[in-house]
Amino acid sequence: QVQVVESGGGLVQPGESLRLSCAGSGSTFNYWTLAWFRQAPGKEREFVAAISRSSGGTYYADPVKGRFTISRDNAKNTVYLQMNSLKPEDAAVYYCAARDYSNYAVRPADYAYWGQGTQVTVSS
Repeated sequence: QVQVVESGGGLVQPGESLRLSCAGSGSTFNYWTLAWFRQAPGKEREFVAAISRSSGGTYYADPVKGRFTISRDNAKNTVYLQMNSLKPEDAAVYYCAARDYSNYAVRPADYAYWGQGTQVTVSS
């Protein structure tokens, strides 16, 4: 059974940085395409970034391009989301998701495995 667990959320001021981590279980971690989604109160869950299993290619939603970086360490079964220049509109619960396909997807329904989420608050 695949499990992913997020960590690293917290309260930061606008302009500051935060790094989220997502630890996965199982020996097949490097076969998963991994993604980060976020959901703010009253809004739908939205795609943030993904990293494919095959090429390690990365993909970003327009609002976070140039500020966020997704990376993975297969030896540690972990995927990271480095978030720089945070804005109040980045505040949300951030979720890690995994799918057993080589390509990434932007719809939540295309990911089979989810973590419990970690809260990111951006406020002065």
